[in-house]
Parts: sequence; C-alpha cells; structure tokens
Amino acid sequence: MGARKRATPEAATKPPPPTTAATTTTNSTTDPPIAPPKAGQILTTSLIFFVPYAYLIFSHYNIEPDLKRSILINAVLSSVAFLVTLSMIPVASRYVLRRNLFGYDINKKGTPQGSVKVSEVLLCGYYLYGLGLEFVVRNAFSEVFSEPISFLRLPESLGIVVGIVFLVFAILFQHFNFTSDSIWLVEYNAALASICFMILLGFVDDVLDVPWRVKLVLPSIAALPLLMAYAGHTTIVIPKPLVPYLGLEILDLGWIYKLYMWLLAIFCTNSINIHAGINGLEVGQTIVIACAILVHNVMQIGVSSNPEYKQAHAFSIYLVQPLLATSMALFSYNWYPSSVFVGDTYTYFAGMTMAVAGILGHFSETLLIFFIPQVLNFLLSLPQLSGYIPCPRHRLPRFDPQTGLLTGTNDGTLVNLFLRQFGRKSENSLCILLLVFQFFTSYQRVFEFVYCTGHLLLLLFLAEVVPGWLVQMRWRLKRKQSLVWSHSRGITSPDRLFVLYFLPSLGIRET
Repeated sequence: MGARKRATPEAATKPPPPTTAATTTTNSTTDPPIAPPKAGQILTTSLIFFVPYAYLIFSHYNIEPDLKRSILINAVLSSVAFLVTLSMIPVASRYVLRRNLFGYDINKKGTPQGSVKVSEVLLCGYYLYGLGLEFVVRNAFSEVFSEPISFLRLPESLGIVVGIVFLVFAILFQHFNFTSDSIWLVEYNAALASICFMILLGFVDDVLDVPWRVKLVLPSIAALPLLMAYAGHTTIVIPKPLVPYLGLEILDLGWIYKLYMWLLAIFCTNSINIHAGINGLEVGQTIVIACAILVHNVMQIGVSSNPEYKQAHAFSIYLVQPLLATSMALFSYNWYPSSVFVGDTYTYFAGMTMAVAGILGHFSETLLIFFIPQVLNFLLSLPQLSGYIPCPRHRLPRFDPQTGLLTGTNDGTLVNLFLRQFGRKSENSLCILLLVFQFFTSYQRVFEFVYCTGHLLLLLFLAEVVPGWLVQMRWRLKRKQSLVWSHSRGITSPDRLFVLYFLPSLGIRET
C-alpha cells in the first residue's frame, strides 16, 4: 500500500535550476531506474495454470475449430500485450515520478525501503543523479541504505499502463473475430466503453485522491454503457427445495436483475480496491480470479451444446485473457519487494473488467463464488465503512522493523484477520497465504471435493472470528469514550474508570 506524496506548492512555484551541459543528460540518468521485473519467476509459476488450460481447450473438450481459432488468436495478442506492458512500465514510471505521483511503502516503515522521505535526504541524492554522478550517490549513501536508491520512492498509478495496453489489444482483436454485422459487436464495444470509463475515473482518483463516498459512485457511472447494451437473460433458476412452494423452476426478475448487475459491477470494482495493503495482493488476487474465470468458461463451452451459450463464454475469454496477460506483466514489478504501485487505476480497471466478463458471459451469479474472499473482506469492513466504528485512513497491519514481521490490528480487513488468527508473518508469506485462500475459494467448481465443504468452512470461519472482532472493536470504542468522559470531568485515572464502569457493561470482570 503506497501513501501518495505530492510536491508542495513551494516546490511547484520554485524556479527551475540553471541549465548546464551536465544536467541535460538522458532520462535514464536523471531518474533512477526501477528494479528489474521478476518475469522469469512469474512465467515459470504460471505454467501451473497454462499447461492444464491448454489441455482443456485443445485435448480434453471437443471445442469447435472456429472457437479454438478465436481463442488462440486472442491468446497470441495477449502474449504480445504482456511483452508491451513489461517494456512500457519502466518508461511510464519515469513520467509519473516527474509529476510527483509516487509513494513510500508504509509496511516497510523504519527500514531503508519505507521510512526515508525524498524531501529530506534524497534531494541531494537525486540532484547528484541529475549530474550523472550515480557512483557518488551509491558510495555516499551505502552506509545509510542497504537497498538501491531507486527503492526509496516508488512510482504510483502504473495501472494506467496496463489499462491502455489492454484497450489497444482488445480493440485490435475485433479485426480478427467480429464482422460489422455481428450481434456481439455492440456488447463488446459497450464492455470496452465501461472499462475505458473506469480507467479514466480511476486515474482521476489517483490524481485528486477523492473521498470514499465518491469512490462508491464512480463504478455506478462507468457501468451504465454495459447495462444499456445488455441483451441477455434476466432469469434465475429456483433452487429445487423451493420449487414445490413457488411453483416455478425459472423466475424472470426483469429490471431487478439489471439492478443486481449494476450493484455487482460496483461491488467487484470496489472489492479489489479495499482488499489491499501489501505488495502484490491487488494484482495477485486479480490473476487468481482471472484464471478461475478462464477455466470456468472453457468447462462450460466444453459441456454445452447451445451455440449462443458457448459464444457468451467465449466472449468472456476474449476479455479475461488480455487482462491476465497484462496483469502478469504488472505483477512482475509489483511482487514483493514491490518497485511500483498499481494505484486505484488498476484496481478499478481489473474489477470492472471481471464484472463485465461475468455479466456479458451470463454467469454473474457464479462470479460471486470467485469473489468469496472479497465478500468476506467487505463484511469485515462494513462496520468501519458505514461509520459505526471509527475508520482510519490506512487500515494496515503494524510493521516491526526489528523483526520484519507484520502484526494484525483490530481494523476490519481480511489482511488483519489472517494476522490475528495465524500470528505474525512477513509481508511476503502473508500475501502467499491470502492468495492460497483466494485460490481454494475461487476453484470450488474445479475441485469438487471442496465444493460442498468450502461454504461450511467459510461459515465456521465467520462464526469463529467475527464475534471476537466485534467485541474487540466495541471494547476499543468504549475505552475511547471513557477517556473523553474522564477528561471532561477532571478524572486523573481513566484506566481505573474504564475498569470500574465500562468493562462490566461488556460482561468482563476485573482480574
């Protein structure tokens, strides 16, 4: 999680330094380069998904040659998009750094990667960089910083690169798959319009840092083109135990179903944004969900005999494959230790793309199964987001610079919940644990042996941790109220007052 740091008004109005021959060096000299991508590790790990995925498409299921050809063309374009994104992120990082769109890693506060501010020590260092004296900076700060100078300020809002590359290659794909009279072309362009709208609004949020109440409204505006172009079904299948009571097997909800899709788009977009705070979590959860969506689509195409149903799921594949490819490129820079921040631009873009793929792919109900950790995180966050419990600016765990471990706080997030339940962990191991949890909850339809038990485990998980968390938060709130009450009456021992008057109200006795 990066806390954005902007230039002060004084810095903005300061006259530029005198131009010399030494200061007119190339961009690679004036701006320290970001760390190299971890593309090799990401691609090697991704084979765990891509090999079974290709097996399902080309061997396990008997899919029509035309659909195979379209999926393969889309995959080739997505591979090119991966390479373009991988090369464009370092270029874009220099531009966002020049516009002061950067931040420092709060979860590394107290270490060279997180605690040093650019405005204090690094101004001298960056000035020497501008003079081309990189070796002077390395030697002068080698005793102070154990990491390279480029780690000390991290470029933010790099999700704009992923979004633009995605849109370019998604538009190019129309030339190979859709004709001018295709019935899917209208919905495809409406999907791209909603995604493009969300990228724009996300970048505006990164620049202006809009409040939370406005953030909730932004996806509702971006989803309008999608809802206006939707021409699919508005029916739901009634569960079999309820059929004798309702007398219906299929119920047409009409405008209520479109209202559900509108709310789903808002939820998916914001759920990725609030389930964040550690390096690689935002992009990692997007990659896991995107892989689950692709597997689900291929399985439905393979077992269905309805041509329109197959086209709907193929339509979803055409959107999710470029999302997966560009996200993997960003993930190679954002994985721990992160050298770039994704910003709200990426979280909004990723959430809207998956919502569009689920809605136009006609599996919007199944999409919520893939978002179970995000639903859980939203339920945990609801007391703070609604204002019932005070909500801090950054609901992050506490970092201990001595041990390098994170400790969970009482804030209602899944990140803090895992730390409270499983103990202190490093940022890297915590992210892996959360992504493993995302994997098993998202792949319930693939691994049938956990399909029935997954919901039971989640219910037990909620029943175990939520009551304890609410008691802790209520205790914390009561103690704050006791401090305010005691200070207003001149009582010098508020802790004693808290023990005598407020603990009994919670059913807790003094020991």
